Amino acid sequence: MIRLVLPAAAIELALTRPADARRLPWCGFLHDRAQRLARAREWAREGVAARGPVAGVVVVWPHHVGEIRGGPDKRGRWLVHSGNDGNAVRTRWRSLFGVIAFRWVQ
Repeated sequence: MIRLVLPAAAIELALTRPADARRLPWCGFLHDRAQRLARAREWAREGVAARGPVAGVVVVWPHHVGEIRGGPDKRGRWLVHSGNDGNAVRTRWRSLFGVIAFRWVQ
């Protein structure tokens, strides 16, 4: 388990990989959240809308979700921490192309 600390909102979330992750899209599994949030797109309605990318905001694509940790870099990418990224939990620079929502989540 990896603990995500969202400094701007002082929120702590735990990102866990479920036992049956091979069959599930598990990027949306955040500890103590409803099963419906296993689908990344559902995070677009969770919490409160953020005005844009900033460290601590949950970023939502149609089929992926993560937490912004920093950025942008010289290429306009943002540092995003997420699960099910190459079947692993990792932090890497990503384009925000196709993002459908930025959310502050408590």
